[in-house]
This record gives sequence, structure tokens and C-alpha cells, in this order.
Amino acid sequence: MRYIIVGTGNISNTYVAALQKLSGSELVGAVSRAGRPLRMAPALPVWSDLAEVDREFDAVILATPNGLHHEGAVQAAALGKHVLTEKPLDISRAAMDNMIAACASAKVVLAVCYQRRTSPDNQSIKKLLQQQAFGKIFAADLSAKFYRDQAYYDSGVYRGTWAIDGGGPFMQQACHNIDIYTWFFGLPKKVTSLLGRFAHEMEAEDHGAALLQYANGMIGTLVASTAARPGFAAHLEVHTEKGSFTLTDDRITFWDIAGISNPADTQFNYTHDGATSAAVTDTTAHETIIRDFEAAVRTGSEPLASAESARLTTELILQIYANDIAQTVHAP
Repeated sequence: MRYIIVGTGNISNTYVAALQKLSGSELVGAVSRAGRPLRMAPALPVWSDLAEVDREFDAVILATPNGLHHEGAVQAAALGKHVLTEKPLDISRAAMDNMIAACASAKVVLAVCYQRRTSPDNQSIKKLLQQQAFGKIFAADLSAKFYRDQAYYDSGVYRGTWAIDGGGPFMQQACHNIDIYTWFFGLPKKVTSLLGRFAHEMEAEDHGAALLQYANGMIGTLVASTAARPGFAAHLEVHTEKGSFTLTDDRITFWDIAGISNPADTQFNYTHDGATSAAVTDTTAHETIIRDFEAAVRTGSEPLASAESARLTTELILQIYANDIAQTVHAP
């Protein structure tokens, strides 16, 4: 498959590196409104708009800021091109609906790079959940306490804004972890949250907590932060009638479930944790997502992170923002 990357900021480097390792995939150019070349492939042509691309290509990778994903997806669909977008799907319900509808109408694949779903341990837990192997689950607690300095937020005028980033750590840094949460447990029936801004000059929150109530009685908690210096590994603790387990950065690090052997994959070695930096140098998981995306195009199978599935993650985050009882950061 031949790709155009839309957006040439930092995250584009990860996709360039991943594509360079895949023999059946070819990057043929990029789109940048500012005319900025790809840092890792400076010889490739750059166009200012997708409509101007004069090379043959099959799909786009959207590496633009969160709130612009729908624009690239709708334009690509109109050209009959498949779409793989950086997370999240987008930041509003209307935008997500528009891009899903456009891609469905054009009969092109729309998938999201929620690469943490490729973790073997996450996949093992997902299968056990589908089999209802744990019995009743009564608690699931996610902590994503990361750290970013002020320079990070000053590096782009859109960072930490509602209009483009879509919020703070819930929508940006922790959405990968929240995606695993919704992939496992779906949406709650009630959300209550507290959001605050403690360590940065920015528009959205930099720390918050949410309390989730599920229809089956499960109580969930989510904490997301970019103010928790120096930054900590993300962990998810799950408590069930058969025992408990913990995932730390997508690896099973504690297991005490009656009658079920620990399914941890000791060979899994994905190195990006996100605790202190957004830079991704290990492209293994992105390569897997791209291969999965190409298989979906080729066979008509559902992508690992389909648009409809990824939409649940943004939906939960939007509910967290809408149900902030403090109302100190004025979420839209």
C-alpha cells in the first residue's frame, strides 16, 4: 500500500520509521499546510493540500492535531482513499459522526492507531473478558499519572486547548490507557468527575479524577495527569470474584485469579510508556497496527481499533469533561 502522511509534526516521525520497516508499505509523500517536510524523509514531496497530491496512493495516515482528524478523513474519503488516523478518533461527537459516515459512504476503511491494543497481555485479558472467565468484576481502577513540563505546552499553540487538542491529559496523553479501559469494559451508565489545573499555564485540565458506575454494578475510577512529577507508569488494577490482576504499561505485573493461569507474555517488550515524553522510538506496535489496517483493506475484516470502537473512548472522555462537578476549567 502507498501512503500519504497528513501532518508533518513530531508524531509523523513514528509513522515514517514504522513504514520504513514494512516491506509491503510505501510512503510516497506528505501534506503540510506550512510546507514543512518530513524530518525523517526530507526528500519526499510535500503538498499543502491533499487535493493537490499528484502521485498514486491508496491511503492516508492522519498525523494532525486531534481536532483536525475529521477534516483529513472526510477529504480522503471523498478521494476514495482509506484512512488510518492517530488517536483519538476526534474530539467531538459531530466530528466523529461525520468522518465515520463519510468513510462508510465511500466504502473505505477508517481505523485508529490505538496501538496499546496490540499488547499480547491486553489481548489475553480481552479474550478472558469476552469469555466472562473472571465472573463478576466489581472494581477497575486506572491511574495514568504522567508529567509534561511547561515547555511541552508552549511548543504548540494548540496544546492543552479545548478547540484543537480537545482537552488535557484525559483527551491527549491518557486516552491510550482510557481506550484499553473502554475496550475492556465499555461505557458506564454514570460519570462523576473532578478536574483541575495545578502545574501549567493552559486552557484545559492538567489533573483530574473520575468515578464511574456501570450497569452491572462495577465501580471504576480513572485518574489522568500531566502534573504528577516526575511521571509514573500507567497501571490498571482489576478486582473480580475470582481474584485480582494488575496491568502496568500493558504488561500483566500481578496475577491472582483462581483457576486461571497467568497468561502474561514474557517476550513482550514494547518500550514506550508515555510517563515523561510523547516521543515514540519503538515502532513495533505501530507496525502491527499498520499491518492490521492493510489486512482490513485487503480482506474486509474489522480493524483492531475500528472507528466505531474507538469512538467509545472519546465518548467516555467527553462525559468526564461534561460531568466535572468542580467546573474549574470550563470544559465546553
